[in-house]
Amino acid sequence: MGYTVDSAVAGEVVRAFVPPALPPEPPLNLLPLLGPLGAAERALGRLDGITALLPRQDLFLYMYVRKEAVLSSQIEGTQSTLDDLLRLENEAVAGHPIDDIREVSNYVDAMIYGLERLDDFPLSLRLIREMHARLLQGGRGGTKNPGEFRRSQNWIGGTRPGNALFVPPPPAEMMASLHELERFMHEDRSSLPVLIKAGLIHVQFETIHPFLDGNGRIGRLLVTLYLCVNGILRKPLLYLSLYLKAHRADYYRLLQEVREQGAWEAWLEFFLAGVAEIANQAFDAATRIVDLFRQDRDRIAAAGERVSSALRVHDLLQQHPYVTATFLVAEAGLSAPTVNAALSDLERMEIVGEITGRRRGRVYAYRRYLAILNEGTDPLPTGGP
Repeated sequence: MGYTVDSAVAGEVVRAFVPPALPPEPPLNLLPLLGPLGAAERALGRLDGITALLPRQDLFLYMYVRKEAVLSSQIEGTQSTLDDLLRLENEAVAGHPIDDIREVSNYVDAMIYGLERLDDFPLSLRLIREMHARLLQGGRGGTKNPGEFRRSQNWIGGTRPGNALFVPPPPAEMMASLHELERFMHEDRSSLPVLIKAGLIHVQFETIHPFLDGNGRIGRLLVTLYLCVNGILRKPLLYLSLYLKAHRADYYRLLQEVREQGAWEAWLEFFLAGVAEIANQAFDAATRIVDLFRQDRDRIAAAGERVSSALRVHDLLQQHPYVTATFLVAEAGLSAPTVNAALSDLERMEIVGEITGRRRGRVYAYRRYLAILNEGTDPLPTGGP
């Protein structure tokens, strides 16, 4: 178990928790976890397999990264939706306050930056700080020391330190814990399976809570980065935010039980179940998206008229499910009359739908594609835990 130390914060002296280094002592009992671990590994292998067969891997990744950014930000309290982000990126019509959408957009930027840096840079405290700087750039996080580990005591839950649910380690102990965590990321003496280590690393990072803001988002991203670095995923298509959003009461309870009781096995069972569930959902979504694109291409080809221009517009809709005629003219290299005719054809086939009701500045949506992408992304009720 860890230990507590006195820490002064906001005029109070509180007991702050310093977690023990990983791997856990006493050693984990892996026997009850072999079933959930096997199920999670099979689901990840199936997901990895279908992504290799996708005709447009980059497209699926583009959309999945954005879906994860929305979900992860919703857990932190934003009310932005995937629709808001996609419309903003395509300069269509925005919905919720721009600060909410900017936070989600920053998450996309931080995630892509981290994934690209892994090509020539190790998963490390430095990379985590660099991603954090991008996560909090501008917007509401700009005053929370972007890219810097905290130099003051923080707390989780409660209205003040004295009634907090949990008080993470003070800055000096925090840095020691972070260096121990970095060492654990790269050790192989424990011979623990990669998925088990990913679950341990996530909890340890959340317990250390090294930033003034953005800990949850970075901690969730860390899971995917770790799986990619260690070859479990070729493409970063596993994101746990949908599962944690749906089971957030259990998630917070299990984190606390690890801290208070060392209940690692209960957390890992929950974590592995989430990996399997989310990997299976991603596999199902990828399959349905591939089928949808193929069916719609076949319908367009069978229509007989203006096939090449309609197929060109359909191709762009796969990457930009919200479009305007002006955008399509610029991107497709087609004339305005040709684009408008193609949109009319696609609207008649019910492949796209116009969503503004305006005569000018009309926005078209690839509705059935968006319906698959949007599953599970309704904002959380305000005022919830």
